[in-house]
Formats: sequence, C-alpha cells, structure tokens
Amino acid sequence: MENEIIIDIRNLTKYYGDILGVKDLSLQLKRGEIFGFIGPNGAGKSTTIRAVMNLINKTEGQILIDGKEFLRDDTEIKRIIGYLPSEVNLYDDLTVKGMLDYHESFYRKFDSVEKTAKKDIHARRKELVEVLQLDENKKIEDLSLGNLKKVGIILALMHQPELLILDEPTSGLDPIMQNVFYDLLLEEKKRGTTIFYSTHILSEVSKICDRVGIIRKGKLIKVEDVDSLSDKSLTFVTVKSDQADEIAAELGLKIISKEDKVVKFANNISDDELIKKIAKYRIDKILIEEATLEDMFLHYYTEED
Repeated sequence: MENEIIIDIRNLTKYYGDILGVKDLSLQLKRGEIFGFIGPNGAGKSTTIRAVMNLINKTEGQILIDGKEFLRDDTEIKRIIGYLPSEVNLYDDLTVKGMLDYHESFYRKFDSVEKTAKKDIHARRKELVEVLQLDENKKIEDLSLGNLKKVGIILALMHQPELLILDEPTSGLDPIMQNVFYDLLLEEKKRGTTIFYSTHILSEVSKICDRVGIIRKGKLIKVEDVDSLSDKSLTFVTVKSDQADEIAAELGLKIISKEDKVVKFANNISDDELIKKIAKYRIDKILIEEATLEDMFLHYYTEED
C-alpha cells in the first residue's frame, strides 16, 4: 500500500550514562522508499540504528516495525530485516562459504512451500557473490576491509528482506564497487524493499535516496524529500564593502567567512528583500550564488543551536 509505514520510531531517547546519544527522536519510514539518515560522525546515527535493531537498550521511546513493537526475541520481525552494521565482525576461522552456509541455515524451512523459498535464498546468494566478485574459498580472517564489507552486504541481502537497515554501508568499498552496490539497492527498491540508509557521505544521498533525515548532536533537525530540499531558497551572498560590519549587523544572517572588506553570508531571504536592506550602503561588489544540495546539508550540519 502506498505510503504505508513500515518503521515508526516514537520519541526515542538514549543516554550512555550522562552522555546523550539521541534525544526525543521521532521518525517514520514509508514502505518501498530509500531513506537517507545523514549527519556528521557522532551525530547519533549508529545509536538510532542500534536501538532500532534492539542491540542497545532505549532510555525512552518505542519502535514499531510493521505496526508491531520490535522486541529482542521476535524472530518473525527479524526474518524480514537485513542488517549491515558499520563494522562487520564475523567468525575469523570460517571461510566465506562457511559463513554464508551458516547464515543460510537460519532460514531453513520445513514445508514444501518454504523449501522453495530456501532455494530462492541460495540462488540470490550465488547471484550476489558473482555480482560482488567475492571468492568464497578465502577465510574471513584473510579478507581485506572491502571484501569483508562485501560479505556483510551478502548476509544482509541474500534472504531478500522486506526491510534493509544499513549503517555506513560503503566504507571500505572502492568507487567501482560502490556503484555496483548502489545498483543493487535500486534493484531492491524496485522489488518493494524499504531501505534505511545511514551515512555521513553527502553524495550518496543525492544518488539513491527518496527522502532524507538530518541528525545533529542527537536531534533530528530536518526530514524532507531530497528533490524538494535542493529547491529551497538558500543562497550564498558575498559582499565587498568598506561597511561590511554594518551590513552584517543589518542583515543578521549567518556569516560563513569574513576577511577585511569581504563578508560571505548564508542567506534565506528573498533577493528583493536583500537588495532593499543593503541598498543604503556603499558596495563595491556583490555575488549571489545558488546553494547546491551539498551546501544545503552543510548548512544544517553547522547551523547554530
């Protein structure tokens, strides 16, 4: 069903002793979307992901998946989730094949219909191994960081989950393999899979995400469609003037940089209003630039509390 909610995070708060992880975070993910969860390192992304996965205890709040509270021992909900942590830690003494066999065994079915589903899982595993160019004969302990991440991707995708939860999934992958990975995710989206994609890399969001949530210092500060976010009226204004200090005081805008007579602002007022406000000052040069999507994210990352 269109716009059906698959993840419903309600007022999630997590403290580590006196240290804030996330505070009063509420967020809903729609079925079939790729949702980018973005913020600088330490913003609270992994804390939120681990709370959703029940890997850490919540201080406060509730998390519903498919309308049902996700409890730690709920195997039915776990069956529909594929999870890739930011750091992949596996059994070092196993081969890649042994690790994948072990994971596949979790989905062993007993009646004829579900045995067919198991065959599909094995076929998907073989397909992913080929696409990601992974050698199944190598031992886990001998893998490079990139190949270890590939194993993690296969473990997350091979059972064809309804919900993918990915925490910094491209770390360790080379640029070519990153693009292969993006293509895999877009294929998953076509199948109706919901993808919760946590990252600090701005370019990833614009490539594959439908919506984005921006988190900063443990607080969710913005949720918006990626396309509409790039249409917002943020510009950068650079003014050269002997009266730069007076202009800065008049506008009251966030100063990006200031050197001698040149000051640069992040501007969210209309060009007409801007010109009217500074018309009374002596101006040598003025430059008005449209903000890129990356500029928009950085603006929210660094804005004052």
